[in-house]
Amino acid sequence: MSRLTLRQLDIFEAVARCGSFSRASEELHLTQPAVSMQIKQLEEILGLALFEQVGRRIHLTEAGRETLEASRAVKRELISLKHALSDLQGLKGGTLAVSVVSSASYLGARLIAAFRRIHPEIHVTLNAVNRETLLQHLAENSIDVALMGRPPEDQDLIAQPFLDNPLVVIASPSHPLSGLRNISLQRLAEEPFVGREQGSGTRIAVERFFNENGLVLKVAMEMNKNEAIKQAVEAGLGVGVVSLHGELAKRSLSILDVEGFPLLRKWYLVHRQGKRFSPAAQVFSEFVLNEARGIARLEVNF
Repeated sequence: MSRLTLRQLDIFEAVARCGSFSRASEELHLTQPAVSMQIKQLEEILGLALFEQVGRRIHLTEAGRETLEASRAVKRELISLKHALSDLQGLKGGTLAVSVVSSASYLGARLIAAFRRIHPEIHVTLNAVNRETLLQHLAENSIDVALMGRPPEDQDLIAQPFLDNPLVVIASPSHPLSGLRNISLQRLAEEPFVGREQGSGTRIAVERFFNENGLVLKVAMEMNKNEAIKQAVEAGLGVGVVSLHGELAKRSLSILDVEGFPLLRKWYLVHRQGKRFSPAAQVFSEFVLNEARGIARLEVNF
């Protein structure tokens, strides 16, 4: 079967349609021996006769009828493929796989929603995962792009900053520090801290900032989701640090006025080095780099 060609199927269909090698050769602008040779080679590949002669006309054998049906099905699939590829080139379809660190899940959802309003024909898969899993997705090349904090420099990744990511300290409105001005970092360090798991971008940034100031975080609880941190802080279990781009406005939370905060980081659009973008991935990347600032309004109406 590996030697079978589309050209042979074209010639076979012409002979079946014309019921004659000579008429098929005229239609195809080939010599009759050339047509006969192609049919003979096709029969040798398939191991069965495709035509039989009855009187002056040739007719399809049972194997020939099966082959004709299969040949037409192949042609239909090729036409469908051509249309699908044309749609992709014109952005009338396509798929997009995006992974986002869980601390940016709210921002990621808003970006995807805005993108889909412009390109509703593109099917988007959005995965909110922790940093370690996201880096694994990139390493496995199972996604088109990722939205995350600064990626490690020892991996073959291209990272383009697209938006500031201010990290703020949050507490319950009933917390003793809530409403105070110019809280020192040393005073904050006395409070139990509800933080992300080891290895998360937010945890790394906060610990680095405390260490640079000669202080150590008093980590009371670790959570693998920002939503869980907000719930724990809301319940009065400690203070936390989250992205200002998270959904905070509708929560019973206070942003504390702490020395050195907000910590200014950035969100990055990340993909593997050498990644060949589909049209959908290309237009999404351009959308994020150009439109994210206008979409990501900070909702901090406390």
